[in-house]
Amino acid sequence: MFVDTAIISIRSGKGGDGCMHLLRLKGNAKGGPDGGDGGKGGDIIVIADPHIDTLTEFGFRPHWFAQDGEAGTKKNCAGKAGTDCILPVPLGTQLSDAETDEIIADLTEAGQTLIVARGGAGGYGNDRFKSPVHQTPTEFTPGGVAIERRLRMELRLIADVGLVGLPNAGKSTFLRATTRANPKVADYPFTTLSPQLGIAALSDDRRLVLADLPGLIEGASQGVGLGHAFLKHVERTRVILHVLDVAPSDGSDPLENHRIIRRELAEFSEHLARTPEVVVLNKIDLIPEADRADALRELVRRLKKLRGVEPLLASGASGTGVRQVLEAAWEVAQRVRAQSPSSAPITPRQTFGQ
Repeated sequence: MFVDTAIISIRSGKGGDGCMHLLRLKGNAKGGPDGGDGGKGGDIIVIADPHIDTLTEFGFRPHWFAQDGEAGTKKNCAGKAGTDCILPVPLGTQLSDAETDEIIADLTEAGQTLIVARGGAGGYGNDRFKSPVHQTPTEFTPGGVAIERRLRMELRLIADVGLVGLPNAGKSTFLRATTRANPKVADYPFTTLSPQLGIAALSDDRRLVLADLPGLIEGASQGVGLGHAFLKHVERTRVILHVLDVAPSDGSDPLENHRIIRRELAEFSEHLARTPEVVVLNKIDLIPEADRADALRELVRRLKKLRGVEPLLASGASGTGVRQVLEAAWEVAQRVRAQSPSSAPITPRQTFGQ
């Protein structure tokens, strides 16, 4: 199951109380204070883990608690610190406060670590309060309080190329033809109900991460169909690979289908409207060979004239033109990568609110 949104309740550990104790020994009835400090409560720590793909665990387990610190004891023994609670999340997870919607962090690099709830400090034992003029203090302090909050986790996939298009345009077939991913393929709309990732190897040192995303329909920017659940994943991609069916089974016009998708992307966000696009006319093998050259030439001409794009020709099923599409996507992705400033990573153990 692919889970890309979860709301969880977290609580850090309470600090252990300081101890109040006066030493009493045989022959030394007034040995003085020897109460130890309490242990620090455990932190709630979120860490970006490249080996995790979904937020499934958080969907089934909505409550996460760190361990409380232990109280101090006599003989100046400090209490044991509470164990931290580590929450590994996939790369691309955005954290926000579920109550205020404040964005806390965007974890996009492996190993990024954030303390989202710091444990309470341990309390002081009465030994801390002794002085030459106050030799038998009875004062001690309680441990610091735990921090409770609700977090919203939202996974937005990180990929070089995002495959978009109307349902049944052939995106999943294209992904299977270019990577080792094995998405479901069938001749009905919305076969893909959750994002699928695959890696296309162009050469020994060139890789493209492709995301096959659920099909868009008109009105998706307002939440129709899979709506926002789909569009948020496109925002992180460097390149949009717009897959158009050259011969849609519903008889629709590929140019109109291109217009629908572009409008939905633009209405969802200005960033998507500016994201570079590679357009591919897919399923060219479905056009009868005798008519193929003329039909494709006319379709390319219309796309260039009316929509201002020059498409590539391919068939995910037969593999025709697939390599050329990947090379074009690679070139665009490289240009975008060179122009984008790298974001400063969260420092290890950085604390939310500090």
